[in-house]
Amino acid sequence: QVQLVESGGGLVQAGGSLRLSCAASGRSISTLHMGWFRQAPGKEREFVAAIMRSGGSTRYADSVKGRFTISRDNAKNTLYLQMNKLKPEDTAVYYCAADASLWMTTIGAEYDYWGQGTQVTVSS
Repeated sequence: QVQLVESGGGLVQAGGSLRLSCAASGRSISTLHMGWFRQAPGKEREFVAAIMRSGGSTRYADSVKGRFTISRDNAKNTLYLQMNKLKPEDTAVYYCAADASLWMTTIGAEYDYWGQGTQVTVSS
């Protein structure tokens, strides 16, 4: 079974940048759609970004469009999220997820595998 481990979170000032990584093991992610989700304290998990198996198509939440970039390196079995122009409202635990279904989706319940999360805190 595939295991996902996020890294790269931390504390950053508003306007700064972070690059999150999600390392997969146990299975190649080349056959899986991948996504990033986040959950702030007291709030439900929300969709952030998704990327097709090949990396040729992406989707973004309106709140991060133009600031975040999702990418993948199937040869390294790794998913990335480049976060620029960070805002305090981006503060959350960020999770990577994998989807074995035919179609790429933005719905968290449809993803099959999840990482443990990495904390991102943006100070004002």
